[in-house]
Amino acid sequence: MDLHNRVVLVTGAARRIGRAIAERLAQAGCNIAVHAHQSRAEAERTAQACRGHGVKAEVLIADLQDPHAVEALVADTCDKLGGLDILINNAAVFEPMRLDDLTLADWDRTLRINLTAPALLAHAAREQLCRSHGRIINICDAATPRAWSDHLAYVVSKGGLETLTRALARALAPEVNVVGVAPGVAAWPEEYDADLRARLTARIPLQRAGSCADIAATVHFLLAEGDYVTGVVWPVDGGRGLC
Repeated sequence: MDLHNRVVLVTGAARRIGRAIAERLAQAGCNIAVHAHQSRAEAERTAQACRGHGVKAEVLIADLQDPHAVEALVADTCDKLGGLDILINNAAVFEPMRLDDLTLADWDRTLRINLTAPALLAHAAREQLCRSHGRIINICDAATPRAWSDHLAYVVSKGGLETLTRALARALAPEVNVVGVAPGVAAWPEEYDADLRARLTARIPLQRAGSCADIAATVHFLLAEGDYVTGVVWPVDGGRGLC
């Protein structure tokens, strides 16, 4: 796919992996819709960094728990940037939840943001993406198969996102490629202390953590070179899935 002048919507693009993806694709010549919810100031910094590469970038604020706001996000992208060619479903919440602690409100919030919003965005964007032979990339999680019982809603939502990736690849073929990218350790949760980080890194065959830049580079590669790749989830985990 020729990325020059393509319009990309990146959800959760204010910080961490989302910001790295937005900046990498801006460097490749894409115009970026920088989505955020509460992190407007950080989103503005992401957009400014994107504009530094000579492309257009617009900040779009939306609560992904709200179905109407989700659908409006696609329309706003098209209005501000003239269309939509690539959808990057990156936004997610990562919150502890054991079975004993489960509440419907917390469960529903996690699934709405991590799973329902990507499905609704794909639905809202399907005509635009089909016209442009576009792409969807869903940011999954390489840890999903280990089914952490202390992050119950999160792992269920990310497992669902993997299935959604395969289902959308069938539903939107042959016009649109849909791929999942599954980071391992790429952006540490802020609450993980140095000891926990060291223990987790020791389990990785490559013996080092990855970075947001590693994920952004993989997304860039799949968009630019992955014309014959669809319906798969691509791990970027330093080999952790081997263990």
